[in-house]
Amino acid sequence: MPETSRHHQVVVIGGGNGGISVAARLRREGVADLALIDPNDDHFYKPLFSHVAGGTARASITVRPQRDVIPKGVRWIQDAVTSIDPDARALTLQGGDRVTYDHVIVCPGIQQDWDRVPGLVDALATPSVASNYRFDLAAKASLLLRDVKGGTVVFTQPPGDASCAGAAQKPMYQACDYWRAIGVLDRIRVVMVVPTSTVFGIPAIDQELERKIAEYGIELHTRSELLDVDAAAGVVVIGGPGGAERISYDVLHVEPPQSAPDWLAESTLADAADEGGFVEVDTATLRHPRYPNVWALGDAAATSNSKCGGALRKQTYVLAKNLVAVLGGKAPTSRYDGYGVCPMTVSRSTVVWAEFDAEGELDPTIPFWKTMYRESRLSWIFDRRVLPWVYWNLILTGRV
Repeated sequence: MPETSRHHQVVVIGGGNGGISVAARLRREGVADLALIDPNDDHFYKPLFSHVAGGTARASITVRPQRDVIPKGVRWIQDAVTSIDPDARALTLQGGDRVTYDHVIVCPGIQQDWDRVPGLVDALATPSVASNYRFDLAAKASLLLRDVKGGTVVFTQPPGDASCAGAAQKPMYQACDYWRAIGVLDRIRVVMVVPTSTVFGIPAIDQELERKIAEYGIELHTRSELLDVDAAAGVVVIGGPGGAERISYDVLHVEPPQSAPDWLAESTLADAADEGGFVEVDTATLRHPRYPNVWALGDAAATSNSKCGGALRKQTYVLAKNLVAVLGGKAPTSRYDGYGVCPMTVSRSTVVWAEFDAEGELDPTIPFWKTMYRESRLSWIFDRRVLPWVYWNLILTGRV
């Protein structure tokens, strides 16, 4: 078969957490003809970006070469998908190649739409604006937040679907803890803008976070969003129930609006009932209801759970088991239960461990530890020290 047209039994789109770990699981299950499409040279452990921005981790420990995490026996096609034709079982790549498949797993992640906020793209090039949602900007945020000694610092979280939306708050709490420790917190106006009616959305977690917000003196704007950035004037416009408000800032930390990749939203795989353009799936089996050889997981799937990296461990297990069953002529029987987790770093040494189901009810991994969600040092150690090792050595290799 010519180089411009190749075929594989299973193709995985995306080389992030979901793509690498599901490919590793499939290899362990004996799937031999497996290709993974991803254009990136580097692989990032993104949960640590919040620690980088908050000053409790070095940026260098969050990244490794992509070639080092591709599972053995998986063909890596280093290119980007530009379109999918599920009727023809074919993908078109940016470089012009065409890839066909028997089954495809769609997990390219989520698209960061920085340009949806007027003025934001230009503002990112200025010294006073950063984010923990991009590797380079997380390192920038660390230095910016460290050097604040007074003034106004604004943190924003966007409306709509987002990957680990609450992660926008984590550098804020760490920065406040640091500012308090060096004696400057009372000179800083800290503003947090969230689109929801409460800071998180689950009463028990809200209570824990609201206690920290009061402790640090954070000014919380609920049901609000970032509407405009005027970097030259150092002013943001936020919109809320009371209308638009202009706030002058010394430092701005932004989480970008997010959506499904354009090529995916424009395809017939998208869920017509989902405004974000994400892949329609059976939320239990992770199989497409109209195209039985299409599967999806992670941020690109229109599942009912919160979009977060913590959901992927269960999703990759379920999808791999179901796909292997189908390849063997059996029905998919494994079920994803909607589990999600968000470790909220609320200081430089403690975490609020939020585990929940698709309905937003607490769903602790350790059933008898009902108060596991409470702020604790042990959760911080697990989030900051243990999970990165687990990620690189167990999750990406398909062992857990």
